[in-house]
Amino acid sequence: MRAALAEETNVPFIAGLTTLNQEVNVDHLPVTGTLPTWLSGTLVRNGPGKFEVGHQNLRHWFDGLAMLHRYTFHAGQVSYANRYLRTQAYEKSTATGKLSFREFGTDPCRSVFGKLFTIFDHTVTDNTNVNVTALNGRFIALTEAPPMIEFDPETLQTLAALKYDDAFKDSMTSAHPHYDAKHGEAFSYGLHFGQSNSYNLYRIPNGTLRRELIASITTKNPGYMHSFAVTEHYLILTEFPVYFDSLAVAFGTKSISDSLMWKPQNAARMIVVERATGEVKTILETEPYFAFHHINAFEQGDTIFLDICAYPDSTLISDLYLDNLRADKGIPLSQLRRYEIPLKGKQCSYSVLSTESIDLPRINYARSNGADYRYAYGISTRKDTPHGFQNQLVKVDVKAQMTRTWYQDGSYPGEPVFVAAPNATAEDDGVVLSIALDADKGTSFMLVLDGTSFTELGRAEMPHALPFGFHGQFFNVQH
Repeated sequence: MRAALAEETNVPFIAGLTTLNQEVNVDHLPVTGTLPTWLSGTLVRNGPGKFEVGHQNLRHWFDGLAMLHRYTFHAGQVSYANRYLRTQAYEKSTATGKLSFREFGTDPCRSVFGKLFTIFDHTVTDNTNVNVTALNGRFIALTEAPPMIEFDPETLQTLAALKYDDAFKDSMTSAHPHYDAKHGEAFSYGLHFGQSNSYNLYRIPNGTLRRELIASITTKNPGYMHSFAVTEHYLILTEFPVYFDSLAVAFGTKSISDSLMWKPQNAARMIVVERATGEVKTILETEPYFAFHHINAFEQGDTIFLDICAYPDSTLISDLYLDNLRADKGIPLSQLRRYEIPLKGKQCSYSVLSTESIDLPRINYARSNGADYRYAYGISTRKDTPHGFQNQLVKVDVKAQMTRTWYQDGSYPGEPVFVAAPNATAEDDGVVLSIALDADKGTSFMLVLDGTSFTELGRAEMPHALPFGFHGQFFNVQH
């Protein structure tokens, strides 16, 4: 499949959108430059690895079957392994050559006369290809569908489906839960479709898999929200005017992405919920826009400042269909917007903090999440190459509103993950890890940048090209 696509197109980044069939385990990747000797631990990244099932091509970038990638750092060296998650979605599709579960943009059965594939029953996909996290000492892969899959971070072996120890049943969830180490609790979000649609916010205390409901907010028009924000005292849902045709999703007449409706006549809403009581503190409206990813949020007095990767509308969702990406039709550029949300006011406004676009954002999470901060990292697109795939990394100083960039001609980097140095005193004292496709070589490499200067320290060359992934986490585990 990789060779066939390469022959059919001149799109330079096509290898990042092509199935990777090999599963390998490499003890030592070739390293150039010098990696910090203090960098010790494991980065696990998640994303699509396979884009077709039998003779059926998956339609959307978000649909690919989940593949995990492990990079373990020790004494200036890097080992690597990759492995498909052995989910039901993977096992059934490889056994039958047919897609058995509805994915984000691909529906295996659209006929109401056949078997209905709905997000309400057991046919919901467990293709957890978006993110990874650690919860209650377990390592899990997750997506926007409720199932979670536990895996071994050393071998990448799929262990079992992991379920919360409660009776809550949501139709969709966030692939970006939050964790508050100070108070020893995690937070998650769920969307419930039913006679009464609701946004549900939960806390998960340390040492348990039982969610505690903080607030349930009913809504007539359920909106699509990929992530949410947290501050010291509040949880913030950003409801964009991108709504589900919930009946179409429920009865299997449309895929998830096809069921989304952009209604710019409606405002975007900032829903602020008090963490301690579940009280809806305020709901403020602002001009319509769309985003997948929040960057950070924090409080100053009676005002919340929320930083987000904003797009003027929801066309990005359709732009990420594989046919569009492989035809190099381009994707829109985002803005790093800071929204000012007054807890006692009635208007919400924003300012733009960087002249560069940004998405797949990361911060020094353990130090800065939910608090006033200075630095954000993300992927971006150079202004002289407005079309195609993201081709540079950015570091934004949100206080000085200054941006540094990393760029290499012909390379396409992925989400930058910040890892703090031991005993660091500065917020950006550490390294930034990113997986980049080298289109000229036809392989990928692990890029290690200095967190402060944003210059390259070293890189580790991969044995093959990796499909573009989504998110990853650095864990303090070795093998």
